This record gives sequence, C-alpha cells and structure tokens, in this order.
Amino acid sequence: MLLLHKLRLLLQKLGFSMLNLKLISDSLNIIVCFHVPHSMDHQELNIWSFWKGGLSWSTSLNPSIFLLYLIHFGAVYYALVCPRPPPTATPEQIRLFKKFTEPSLLRGRASIKGKTVREAQKTFRITRVDEFMEVGTYLRVHVHPKRFPRCYEIDWKSRIIAVRESYVVLDKPAGTSVGGTTDNIEESCATFATRALGLTSPLWTTHQIDNCTEGCIILARTKEYCSVFHRKIREKKVKKLYLALAAAPVPIGIITHYMRPINMAPRLVSEDCIDGWNLCQLEVLECREVPWPVADIEAKYSIEECGWPSKKKAYECKINLLTGRTHQIRAQLADCGAPLVGDSMYMPAAVAETTNPGLNPFGKCQKQYTSEEDKEMDVTEWIARHGKEPAVAIGLQAYEISWDAGEHVYNAGIPWWKQEQL
Repeated sequence: MLLLHKLRLLLQKLGFSMLNLKLISDSLNIIVCFHVPHSMDHQELNIWSFWKGGLSWSTSLNPSIFLLYLIHFGAVYYALVCPRPPPTATPEQIRLFKKFTEPSLLRGRASIKGKTVREAQKTFRITRVDEFMEVGTYLRVHVHPKRFPRCYEIDWKSRIIAVRESYVVLDKPAGTSVGGTTDNIEESCATFATRALGLTSPLWTTHQIDNCTEGCIILARTKEYCSVFHRKIREKKVKKLYLALAAAPVPIGIITHYMRPINMAPRLVSEDCIDGWNLCQLEVLECREVPWPVADIEAKYSIEECGWPSKKKAYECKINLLTGRTHQIRAQLADCGAPLVGDSMYMPAAVAETTNPGLNPFGKCQKQYTSEEDKEMDVTEWIARHGKEPAVAIGLQAYEISWDAGEHVYNAGIPWWKQEQL
C-alpha cells in the first residue's frame, strides 16, 4: 500500500488526477489534468531481479522505476476520452468527468477530430515511456499485473518443436500464458520464445490453451500468417488432439454438452440443450488405466490437493477436440464425474456433486425448480463450490496439432505425469 501511495503522489505531481472510476483495487483510473516539465532517465530494466522482489512490490522500489516496469509489462492503457463513470463514482469524480468531456473542450482537441465519442473512448496500450498524453486523456494503470514466475525457470530453446518460414511450433510449459494477459505481455510464451530464437520481430499468437495446460501451440512469425492460421481454424482445417489425465474412467465416443455463454470461470455445462448455450463436443478415442502421479512429480509441478478420495489409479484419455470452447475438456470431464488430476477449479465441485447428488443445478440429478429465483440461488452456490485456478499444471496436454488434412503434423514431448518414467 505504501508503494501504491507513492505512485499516486508521483502521478499527481506529474499532472494526473486520480479518478478510480472503476473502483477496482488493482487499477488506477486517471485523467491528465495539466502538464509539468519532466524527464525520466533511461533505465535498464532487470525483469528477473524485479520478479525476485516478489509479488508485494517492495516499498523500497522507486515509484518512477515502478512505473517504467508497468509500462514495460503492458499494464498501462490510455483513451483519448474518459469513459462514463460508474454509479458508485463520487461527486468529485463526476465533476472531473464532466469538465474534461465538455463538448466545447472536446471540439478543441485535434486528436479526436473526426471520431465519435465512442471511438475516442477506446483504450490502447502504452508501449513507450515517452508517449505524450494530452490534457483530457484517460489512463488506466494496472498496479498489480498477474505474474508468471515459471517463465524464468524454463529452458525455452528446448521447448521449440519446429521453426518454419511462417511459424514456430512451441511445446508450451504448464504455468505460462501463451500471449500474455491484459496487464502482462512481458511474461508470455510469445515473448520468451521470440528471445530464445533471437528473432528481431515478435511472434504472434494464433490460438490459446489454458495457462495450466501444456503442449503444442503455433506462433506466427508475421501478422499475415497469423490471419492465415486464424482462417484455417475458422474453416475447421486445424485438428487438435489432447491427452487428459482424469481421476475416473471416461466412456469412449463423442461426449456432448452445452456451455453457458458467460465469459467467466468456472464454465458451467449441461447435457441438456439449453436455449442460447454453446455446443461443446469432444471425442474420447482411448481411455486407459495408469498409476496416479507419484508425490515427487506432483510437488515439482505444483499439483494441488483437490479432495479426490483415491489416488491409486488415474485414467489417461486421448481426446479429439471437436469444438474449441474455453475450459471445455476440463468442464465436460468434470461433469462426467472424471475431473482432471490437479484441477483445483473443477475437481472440488465434482467431488461435492458425487458426495451429494443434486447440488449441480444443471447435472444429471438436478432438482425441479418452482421459481427462477430458487434456481439462480442454487447456481450461485454451485459456482461457489468450484475452486481457484491451478497454480501451475493440471493433467492436460495438447499433444498433437495438425492442419491441411495432415500435411503439417507436430507432437509435444512427454507429458509431465510420465516424467518419472524417464
């Protein structure tokens, strides 16, 4: 909190007025009110040293340097015009908003000439420390970016599967982000793979897999090939096969669910076709019994204790992903009573439903509700039975990716749960 206070003072000194329009503890929302002459010395940013400082953002860190790190991480955004404050905004925040969005003032700003207010309120990431922010510009500063310390533990060159003229194939480690997050584009597979290969142009993200999933991803070497690969995905020319380590056996064949169209975790699914919900399909090609991972391997990959009653046997499933929804394999297998090993988000809810059938308002043993209010209450309680996102790995690997009818085929290495067999 002390460092945050120092950062506030620094920004105020530089002519920024704190709005906190979103009222979110991890972001500052600011309007540039005036300019003062100021220069910031060039600093050699030691990201590894910064990480070693921990997640608490040491109060000994100079606020100016801290701000440089936030810009380097991609945690600072701007919009030419401030968005409308929320209902919780204070009278002073409302006053400042009205002052800097006054039509007569906006008409005098050359930067927004020819733009609608909605267009001018679109946010963009600040990428340089010397970018000029004119009076009236809105800034959003994410003061606690999501961190990915595992990036510094990986031998990235050893994770490169193939380098081609148009793309790079990477065996993504679990516990890393493919292309970064809203507040951290520094600690990502795309960034570290670019550096490992010594490329002068950054690699482009063509598709995503969860942070806790390992395996094959395709990174485009140009913006043009990124568009080409996106089109292949849309045209269903890309095939993805997964290895899933489930806590219980899964039936062979196609499994169909429907996913609630709300873009937040946990993802809720139902075997019943519900109006407006998205079709989810996967095909289980194989399911074989294997030993549960040994304790040393679980510790190495931070596999979390999720309350599964027996840890003698697990089940390795080969899965053809027919639709590509976020968390699809995790949510579908959990609904089948076979959550993935280490999945601290979905396994606790699966255990609860197994112990007390009927808790899941969309499950096989769902209740018959007499009112929508009762059902919404149970939905809220069901969501609360899910846990947090896994810290590093779960039993899921994107083990093969292919496209153009098998013309291009790439495979990942040995999944983490088989490492003790090497």
